[in-house]
Amino acid sequence: SPVSLKDQVAEDLDRVFLNVDDFAKEHLIEGASVICVINEDTVNKIKDGRIVGHVEADMIIFGKTEKLPAERGPESIINVDGKEMIVVKWAGSMGLTEIALRQNVTM
Repeated sequence: SPVSLKDQVAEDLDRVFLNVDDFAKEHLIEGASVICVINEDTVNKIKDGRIVGHVEADMIIFGKTEKLPAERGPESIINVDGKEMIVVKWAGSMGLTEIALRQNVTM
C-alpha cells in the first residue's frame, strides 16, 4: 500500500530532524521529558531559521509538535530544564514546532 505524505513526513522527521545522536537531546519541558534540540546554532544549521527567522531570543527549542506542550502566546512562561523562560514566538509547521524564548530576568 502506498505511504501517505503525512506518514512519509513523520518518518522523515524521526530520521532527519530529530536524530537523537546528531542533534536532539532529552530536556525537561514543563516537567515532562522531551527529545528536542535546544540551541540556536544547531537549529539554524538544521533549519536555516525558516519558521522563526530572526527574533530576539536567548534559546530556541525545536521539536515534534506532538511531544511539546500546547502552544502558548508571547510573554507566556514555560519551564525548560528547571528555568523559567518567556515565550517570544511559537510557530509550528509539518509536525515540527519551534519556540523562541528569552530569559526571565526580573528587575
